[in-house]
Amino acid sequence: MFVDGVRTPFGRSGPKGMYAETRADDLVVRVIRELMRRNPSLPPERVDEVAIAATTQIGDQGLTIGRSAAVLAGLPKSVPGYAIDRMCAGAMTAVTSVAGGIAFGAYDVAIAGGVEHMGRHPMGEGVDPNPRFLSEKLVDPSALVMGMTAENLHDRYPEITKDRADAYAVLSQEKVAKAYADGKIQPDLVPTAIRTAALGWGLATEDEAPRPETSLDGLSKLKTPFRSHGRVTAGNSSGINDGATGCLVAAAPVAEELGLSPKMRLVSYAFAGVDPEVMGVGPIPSTERALRLAGLDISDIGLFEINEAFAVQVLAFLDHFGIPEDSDKVNQYGGAIAFGHPLASSGVRLMTQLARQFAEKPDVRYGITTMCVGMGMGATVIWENLA
Repeated sequence: MFVDGVRTPFGRSGPKGMYAETRADDLVVRVIRELMRRNPSLPPERVDEVAIAATTQIGDQGLTIGRSAAVLAGLPKSVPGYAIDRMCAGAMTAVTSVAGGIAFGAYDVAIAGGVEHMGRHPMGEGVDPNPRFLSEKLVDPSALVMGMTAENLHDRYPEITKDRADAYAVLSQEKVAKAYADGKIQPDLVPTAIRTAALGWGLATEDEAPRPETSLDGLSKLKTPFRSHGRVTAGNSSGINDGATGCLVAAAPVAEELGLSPKMRLVSYAFAGVDPEVMGVGPIPSTERALRLAGLDISDIGLFEINEAFAVQVLAFLDHFGIPEDSDKVNQYGGAIAFGHPLASSGVRLMTQLARQFAEKPDVRYGITTMCVGMGMGATVIWENLA
């Protein structure tokens, strides 16, 4: 059972970003403490595991961050923790991992989430790819550059033009602006202390990345950095961001015992591999498999939370399943093109937003959270509404 989920506001990476002088592990600590504060009936000693994902597990994202953050957050020393990595699907994998443990009977309650401080730790920092990948032509060289994989996806689906990708990006920005105006995002954001040498202490209370002024005309003028006369730009892609997410997952009878109020039930999940050079297609086979495991059809799904790593990747998914790109079932509050995508943390953002939409739509029974994953994978979780 998904009991509750929160996240820090997502910041822009780099020296001018709001988390430039904030540690990654401190972002996780803030999330864990907020989960415990919001669920006071949960005794801290009843937390059986803390699983935190990070793609770059060095520096302040290292030291087995699930355990170190649990200690820093003040959980009892008896509470274990671990780190996990599946690149963009890190937090999603953390959730499915502890959920599997709960189903097996190894845990009663767990905290799962993810963090990425891409300003301190750019994607690929410290990585030493095995030369066999290229010398033996195991993957195309473009597989190691996410923006190039998005260009490759445009090649595979020529009907997904740059104009369509830009139009989808504008729609995402508009949805996020509306969601903020309607107060849909703020309830699950954790106000987070920030500091800069120039300005001193402050408080992050909202996402830094959204650009509500985005227009089709403005997007049409952006450079295509991955290919001359290409179709992928900074405007129709997710940004480079910092942030952390976390959620409480519990066994149904234990949630009832402790007076917790689950928001949704995990029905099935699946991961799938695809050619790394078109990694954005990954959510298609992972969703097909998750549906098959659950005995469901795509028509049974009433809400979709799709991570917007690139507009083309979302459009490929929607086209495959025959879903209109402006469907009110898809990313109602907008997505990563506007919010940002701090890699390993994003999976729980999708879940938290889906849970809030479930509460607004008790007539919708099933929803999906899904995302593409670097090195050629897809990840999908199917949830049942408990509202």
